[in-house]
Amino acid sequence: MPSEQQLIPLQTDIEQCQICADSLPLGANPIVQLGKNAKILIAGQAPGQKTHHKGRPFDDASGERLRAWLGVTKEQFYDPNLFAIVPMGFCFPGSYSSADKKSGDKPPRPECAVKWRNDVLVQLEHIELTLLVGKYAIEWHLKQKISVSQSVSNWQTRWPKTLVMPHPSPRNNIWLKRHPDFETSIIPQLQQRVAQLIIQN
Repeated sequence: MPSEQQLIPLQTDIEQCQICADSLPLGANPIVQLGKNAKILIAGQAPGQKTHHKGRPFDDASGERLRAWLGVTKEQFYDPNLFAIVPMGFCFPGSYSSADKKSGDKPPRPECAVKWRNDVLVQLEHIELTLLVGKYAIEWHLKQKISVSQSVSNWQTRWPKTLVMPHPSPRNNIWLKRHPDFETSIIPQLQQRVAQLIIQN
């Protein structure tokens, strides 16, 4: 049985955050998973529209692939004592329209990282593995602009404390086909590391 979750002091303030509500197409609905004893931090982008309505991170096809990469069950994944899920933006930022000549969701709102990120990470005192999912998390945490491909190719330089990952979205199927070593060589190492941390919890 997992131990009782210990909330970090900022949890209630984050859930009530309205800083950029007027700039969000669906309004503010901060979605994070926080537990003071979490061992693994998933630093992603921002909730998608489905996540906004469901109120739970990665409860979609991307989440299924991510859990498969981690080698964990849904129960384990949604245990705040094991995983802290802290995206760069806590709310759905909206999607591009056809007039924007881009597709997919817009970048995370910058206000979140400025207001909350440092204070949240300081309170996650037991993190032993940080997973950086996507370029915005990579740039913020590594303090440099570097592509996912470059970061993944040099993954051992930050291992076993940090791993850069492509977003598990089906949109990245082409990237995964072009970089088969990620799933054949890196994922087994990731699963072993995650299993070790879960056993220790």
